[in-house]
Amino acid sequence: MTDSRERRITALTEAAKVKSQNKTRDAEQAIRRLIKRGEPITFQAVQREACVSHAFLYNHPDLRKRIEHLRSTHRKTPSDQPIDTNSTLVITLTRQIAELKKQHRQQLQQLRDALERAHGENLDLRRELARRGIHPSPNVASIATTS
Repeated sequence: MTDSRERRITALTEAAKVKSQNKTRDAEQAIRRLIKRGEPITFQAVQREACVSHAFLYNHPDLRKRIEHLRSTHRKTPSDQPIDTNSTLVITLTRQIAELKKQHRQQLQQLRDALERAHGENLDLRRELARRGIHPSPNVASIATTS
């Protein structure tokens, strides 16, 4: 795979992640607004309030579980009694933090791998220059000599 293709794939993947994170945030905010107004929490209500698709809500495990939980809680709870969403919010945020930590570890490993490849390519190029009898200018800093 070429470098430019890898960059395009990476850029598209990042854009999709950001789009999904924004939709998730919008759905979470919609749920909070519905709760504040005392409206029933349903997939249709969240979909309308957040301007996201039903498919997104159904295919997002955390949101789906939260909506189903709040929907069933709302049916059991009298309308004059406030719904306790603190525990649900804590659980959701804890899961999101765990997912973000996992993504961070993966990205960090990808960066380390890329750096390792770059060091290897740099060493190969220096060896090739030396083989051809070309010596870099003394003004050029070398990672090998600065470490």
